Amino acid sequence: MADTREFDVIIYGSTGYTGRLVAEYMAQQYGVGGDAPKWAMAGRSMEKLEQVRDLINAPKDTPLVVADSDDAASIDMMASRATVILTTVGPYQLYGDGLVAACVKNGTHYVDLCGEPGWMREKIDEHQEAAEQSGAQICFSCGFDSIPFDLGVLALQKEMDNRYGKPATRIKGRVRAMEGTFSGGTAASLKETMKAIAKNPGLVKILASSFGLTPGFEGPDQPNMMIPKIDKTLDSWVAPFIMAPINTKNVHRTNFLLDFPYSQDFKYDEMVVTSPGEMGKQAAEMLAKANPLSGDDAPKPGEGPTKEERENGYYDVIFLGESADGETASLCVKGDKDPGYGSTSKMIAEAALCIAQDGNNHGGGIWTPGALMGKKLIKRLEANAGLSFTVES
Repeated sequence: MADTREFDVIIYGSTGYTGRLVAEYMAQQYGVGGDAPKWAMAGRSMEKLEQVRDLINAPKDTPLVVADSDDAASIDMMASRATVILTTVGPYQLYGDGLVAACVKNGTHYVDLCGEPGWMREKIDEHQEAAEQSGAQICFSCGFDSIPFDLGVLALQKEMDNRYGKPATRIKGRVRAMEGTFSGGTAASLKETMKAIAKNPGLVKILASSFGLTPGFEGPDQPNMMIPKIDKTLDSWVAPFIMAPINTKNVHRTNFLLDFPYSQDFKYDEMVVTSPGEMGKQAAEMLAKANPLSGDDAPKPGEGPTKEERENGYYDVIFLGESADGETASLCVKGDKDPGYGSTSKMIAEAALCIAQDGNNHGGGIWTPGALMGKKLIKRLEANAGLSFTVES
């Protein structure tokens, strides 16, 4: 397909806040023309696309594509022109249905930043079989949710297998440090999810289960992530992590799609590390009550941090694994920009290029980053996107 399509990647939503960052990264990291990937910026307005192209100092000959989620013909035409459509246009449950359908129909690969598990499950049920037939590889959650976590678990499991010849049947993801903001798109997605639940109460079961994205498979009871507690491995208090409900589902789906290399008894949870002692307990209890995605101060779609804030952001997540026989290992994933924007924009760009250029042994279907791209994406992220995957013990 890559040899016959006009573009390797089309960035749909390039005039939005996050889409602009993705296009800026592509322009700075790879350029246009020559040996560069064949990529284009897409959005609803040619005038705005031209303005953003100039704002990010992309070359004047950067291809621009007009497409609108309200115009099915334009979405279908865009999908037919690219090997991969990269979309930042969310909430996806509002604006993503037509694009996913067009990609499945055209055999076009697709990546997004979706953290909306109810909608994701609907798309799995609706399109899995058709995507397998057309060859379209649909890959949700290619940003901070859930690449560092999905690939962190995958990398730790490979270390466990290399070291002990067996997987960790229990892994704890622990956010040790993070500086940055969640995106306005994430906040809007949460609001739309709550509206969807009101219309379809059956979504509650999917959202509440760590196995909401593994149709036909329900694994063992998972650790409680909603209550602050002492993590004995780290000798520290830990608190609920707001991204855990989507990340854990994607980690379990990766295990499911790869035919359970982590075992069918695999247990996984994510929490935020505070500190030991009474101060750590108080901080954990405060975090448990806080919701940065609600209230008047919540970010709005299209809004985001300044360039300085993005540049000064970072994250540090440790994964602690233990096999059924008690063997242990740990691995750390770090990112060099704020998670919701600076790092996310680089991760989704590299995910799209990984599918377009690096190839994989998988057919069409609804995938996760770990199951579809795995080690190839880790290699790209370490080489280009400021991430590191480091065995600690």
